[in-house]
Amino acid sequence: MSRMLLLAAFCVALPLHAFDLQGHRGARGLLPENTIPAFQKALELGVDTIECDMAITKDGVVVIHHDLWLNPDTTRGADGKWLESRGPAISELTFAELQKYDVGRIKPGTEYAKTFSEQKAVDGTRIPKLSDLFDLVKKSGNTKIGFDCETKVSPLERTATRPVEEFTRMAIAEIRKGGMATRMMVQSFDWRTLQLIQKEAPEIRTMYLSSPRTLNPSADGKPSPWLAGFNAEQYGGSVPQAVKAANGKIWAPNQTYLTPAMLAEARALGIIVIPWTVNDAPMMNKLLDMGVDGIISDRPDLVRAELRKRK
Repeated sequence: MSRMLLLAAFCVALPLHAFDLQGHRGARGLLPENTIPAFQKALELGVDTIECDMAITKDGVVVIHHDLWLNPDTTRGADGKWLESRGPAISELTFAELQKYDVGRIKPGTEYAKTFSEQKAVDGTRIPKLSDLFDLVKKSGNTKIGFDCETKVSPLERTATRPVEEFTRMAIAEIRKGGMATRMMVQSFDWRTLQLIQKEAPEIRTMYLSSPRTLNPSADGKPSPWLAGFNAEQYGGSVPQAVKAANGKIWAPNQTYLTPAMLAEARALGIIVIPWTVNDAPMMNKLLDMGVDGIISDRPDLVRAELRKRK
């Protein structure tokens, strides 16, 4: 192995920060998700890592957007009206076409609006490019903040995006172009994308996302299609063992099912554990008491406040 690859392998085995406070979709609880205003807020709050989601347009632009399709709860058209139903897939629109949509406000009366009642609207906000986020951070002068970007692909919706290999390689290229590979962590529920990154871009850290939805076998009893063949049933139902088998170094479990025993098992295997998405103080304190390595939150300001109390 070359010296560069040895260094990359060493670096990806370690977190960028002793405790990794991640602003989920920027700071979704305070400003519109996955937008430049939300990322600016995350910077101001002093998060360690900005979490976001990657999608790719019809003309090959890597953008930041959570859903495979435009979400009617957050999207208005050029006429200013809310989408009445799910919009086009991001992969069906050019970047120029995508810029016609306003994502700066939550649709009133929706469950989404009730969940994030403190989110302030920023009308006129557009879906940004990944490079826009990089430019924002470079302009800020912050040389330490990391990125945690999810590949939005699904084995259940294969036609909604580019094939996973093509998608992943385009994301790698954009990350390298922006000079952010060593500050980047790519996460995914679809572990195929993580396997490819570990093979072709070892300088980029990978994070293995999991939830009951993706861990369980499919309706026909076949192994979960999300885990690239590293199904937990092969390892006595142990998700940490499955992550280890996949050569994963960082695991992001859903907050609701992480237990002290699972955390201890992951630690024994040398796996960093950063649960998602933690927004209320009781759960924050439960996980902090448990000793997790970080927290992903829509309200990083509240996590920061709990951390201050512990100093």
